[in-house]
Amino acid sequence: MAIRIYKSLTPGTRFCATNRLVRFPNTVQTKKSANIKGFQRSKGRNNQGRITARHRGGGHKRRYRFVLWKRFAQENPGKVIGLEYDPNRNAFLAKIETSEQHHYILAAQGLELGQVIESSPNAPLKTGNALPLTAIPVGSEIHNIELAPTQGAKLVRAAGTSAQVVAKEGKYASIRLPSGEVRFILQTCWATLGRVGNEEYANIRDGKAGRKRWRGRRPYVRGSVMNPCDHPHGGGEGRAPIGRSQPVDPWGKPALGRPTRSKYRYSNKFIVRRAN
Repeated sequence: MAIRIYKSLTPGTRFCATNRLVRFPNTVQTKKSANIKGFQRSKGRNNQGRITARHRGGGHKRRYRFVLWKRFAQENPGKVIGLEYDPNRNAFLAKIETSEQHHYILAAQGLELGQVIESSPNAPLKTGNALPLTAIPVGSEIHNIELAPTQGAKLVRAAGTSAQVVAKEGKYASIRLPSGEVRFILQTCWATLGRVGNEEYANIRDGKAGRKRWRGRRPYVRGSVMNPCDHPHGGGEGRAPIGRSQPVDPWGKPALGRPTRSKYRYSNKFIVRRAN
């Protein structure tokens, strides 16, 4: 998708850059689908109503699109009858019609209306087709990868991202993830060929705070402008320094890249090389 740069007609358009085409006019309109449901967002609260994710709330109402993450469940070849915008993720969705049902999948880069999509160990090596890693050649670009067999895709689902099959040895395949991490994944796991679509998403700029509010993002307040009872960086006269050797989070723990992964996690043995 092309990026539209706005002229400086108003303060909100001065630095604004959006997707030029977020509507797909040739999409086949179908009846009300069971794959689309209304839902109430949590707005950063847990089941007790307490804030667990700050700076969330408000925003426009959304309907949830159920995406088929278990691509091996699509037994029959399907046809792409639509490309749609999804407000719940940064990638576009492809509407697939099979002989039995309609469902959504992530739209790979270059996927076109009318293209036939297959999910089979014997499927052709074409963009958008899903195969087990045993059937994908070394060096291929993939996305929508399973971490464990039959669990559904968990890795490489963001717009414009892709991973690469680096090597195969025994029952494992070495996959280089977008972060640079190289990881062992069972070759019985499934993945989709190609790169996730909407690769221009990284160039989008909101231009104004209101567009973030439409998406349900509330203002982020710096700790240095708070009172000392609200943040360890707060207090002082005027613009005072934080008074510490390094920044900390609101709960006093070291900030700026502190490791959060457990050193004793069982899956550490599957990581060949850490992220860059």
